Amino acid sequence: MVTVRVWDLPLRLFHWALALCVLALVVTGNVGGEAMVWHFRFGYTVLSLLLFRLLWGFTGGLWSRWSSWRLSPGGIVAYLRHPPEQAQPGHSPLGSLSALALLGMLLLQVATGLISDDEIATAGPFVPWVSSSLSALATHWHTETGKLILLLLVALHLAAIWFYRRFKQRPLTRAMVTGDQEFVQAQPASRDDAGLRWRALCLLGVAAGLVGVLLQYAP
Repeated sequence: MVTVRVWDLPLRLFHWALALCVLALVVTGNVGGEAMVWHFRFGYTVLSLLLFRLLWGFTGGLWSRWSSWRLSPGGIVAYLRHPPEQAQPGHSPLGSLSALALLGMLLLQVATGLISDDEIATAGPFVPWVSSSLSALATHWHTETGKLILLLLVALHLAAIWFYRRFKQRPLTRAMVTGDQEFVQAQPASRDDAGLRWRALCLLGVAAGLVGVLLQYAP
């Protein structure tokens, strides 16, 4: 077996930070009241992380890049018909779809949260920019439909991890901690050196700065 660095450190930190923020958002959203202050803070953090991930998809390690995602219809159909027996680096076609759905839903949840209004004590910073009907629609999506879909996607993600660990003996969680995976044959490795990590830190600063600038325009 050959050990290959698949997930660079910035991608791994992004993954775990995002997971913790989503958990915190669910908890604070259900608690409500004064916890909503932190709900918004975690929401802004998620938006910063998503912007970072967008940029990192163009400049990160090999298997962190969007170009490594297997999303072609033909590739997905071929994967479903004849799943490879041996592990492959990066996201599988189904894994790529799952990750894309999760990231897209999180972005939609953040966007609707910015214009949501419970008409009691909590309102998103950009509620004054939209009509009351649009705000009501966004609020319903954010607190009901979107929340349910997001939780289902998370559950599906966890179920897939369990399936791969139980039936295919592929510890995906360990790979997201160490960054390494084992393969029968040598595979291209992701770059994961100090220069790449400094680049990630700069991009995270850019992403957080963009969010900060956006909030400066809130009424």
